[in-house]
Amino acid sequence: MFLGEYTLKLTGKGRVLLPLKMRQQVPGENVVLSKGFEKCLFGYDEKQWEITATQQLQNSSVVNLNARDIRRYLFSGAEITSLDSQGRFVIPSALLKYANITNEVAIIGAGDHFEIWNQTEWKKKVKELERTQAQNTSW
Repeated sequence: MFLGEYTLKLTGKGRVLLPLKMRQQVPGENVVLSKGFEKCLFGYDEKQWEITATQQLQNSSVVNLNARDIRRYLFSGAEITSLDSQGRFVIPSALLKYANITNEVAIIGAGDHFEIWNQTEWKKKVKELERTQAQNTSW
């Protein structure tokens, strides 16, 4: 399970370090990155991506326009990237542009996947979450 919040800097060519605690959740050498919602990126280990993708395909109908749009959105922006021996991986330029990532990133745990945010946008999101979750007592 992916947990925690980390602030990291991009190195040359859009490379970033996957924190050790998260890296330990990736059994292989590859992660799948895709466009997330709210201008962040989703990161999955390959096996979890296959599970998530299969569920999406099984639970949606090609005759439903909304389901087709979600498929297009998630799958067209997905790319497999490899971890190097130090746990770094390259975020493809199209995904960097999509998430407006230029220098500092927040990598956060989201259970079955991790998310990569522009650090400034993540700080804004945290403030928003703090405001809205203070009103939500369903936990």
